[in-house]
Amino acid sequence: MHLYYAHQTHPLSLTSLLTLCGLASSSSTDFPVKMENHTELTNFILLGIPHTEGLETVLFVIFFFIYLFTLVGNSLILVAILSSSRLHTPMYFFLGLLSIFDIFFPSVTSPKMLLYLSGQSQAISYRGCASQLFFYHFLGCTEGVLYSVMAYDRFVAICHPLRYTVIMNPRLCVVLVMGAWLVGCTDAIILTTFTFSLPYCGPNEVGYYFCDIPAVLPLACANSSLAQRVGFTNVGLLALTLFFTILVSYTRIGIAILRIRRRKAFSTCSAHLTAILCAYGPVIIIYLQSTPNPLLGAVVQILNNLVSPMLNSLIYSLRNKEVKRALKNMKCLGYNDSIF
Repeated sequence: MHLYYAHQTHPLSLTSLLTLCGLASSSSTDFPVKMENHTELTNFILLGIPHTEGLETVLFVIFFFIYLFTLVGNSLILVAILSSSRLHTPMYFFLGLLSIFDIFFPSVTSPKMLLYLSGQSQAISYRGCASQLFFYHFLGCTEGVLYSVMAYDRFVAICHPLRYTVIMNPRLCVVLVMGAWLVGCTDAIILTTFTFSLPYCGPNEVGYYFCDIPAVLPLACANSSLAQRVGFTNVGLLALTLFFTILVSYTRIGIAILRIRRRKAFSTCSAHLTAILCAYGPVIIIYLQSTPNPLLGAVVQILNNLVSPMLNSLIYSLRNKEVKRALKNMKCLGYNDSIF
């Protein structure tokens, strides 16, 4: 495997990251991240999923259909919500946003993975690697905050039904979504800055199927302990904090459901909880394990990156009567009752 080198530095700047989030214009003054003048890598080589040599064709077929199903399923949910006036409520507004994130989140890593599984180049540029890491954590973190927002929305709907429309007004919904976007962007900027402020001038083989922090940091030709601690603390604390807020909301929801005995409310919340467990389980396993296991990490990461977005479309279409009704009413798509 050839290594690619070039005598240059990579001016990955805070402004360029802020521009990706819309927090700064492309013409703003550039504040470069301080980097030593080393002979820097211009490319990384993605080695793929560990211990899967010879299975590329099988994996390509499996992941292609999972990715395709994810795109189609979440697109249908989004179209159903937009086309049905009955679904123009805060709950379905957040569900529509979740479908959008579930379309873009796997799209950060899946196309490149499918390319090299089909025999194409495994190389990814330095900036491509940094962009992949940034958008993976931006979309993943924003979606995590969105789960907390959806849990709060369900709490208000079940525990304060008479005040629901007053509390969950359009202004608050927009503020909550903007807050989720801001938290995700800040988290991604911190992680990407600490990871790529280090010089990379040695081996360029990333022992993973995409550029994530645990796979990239070992390639740095400088002490990466600070970046590792920041990544561990940032991801761990954020995941636990968001999970705690969800737990509080659903604990109060559970108490309320036991009092009023509303089976419909329980069914809706069980769908949300299933989606949350599918999303948070892999994150906790990957980033909080004491001794990283490459194969386990890859399998769990695929569950989080590909399978979870696909399951969300199934969970919210099969368990939600309003979404199923909206899909059945979309005559132009030719659906009938036997499908759902």
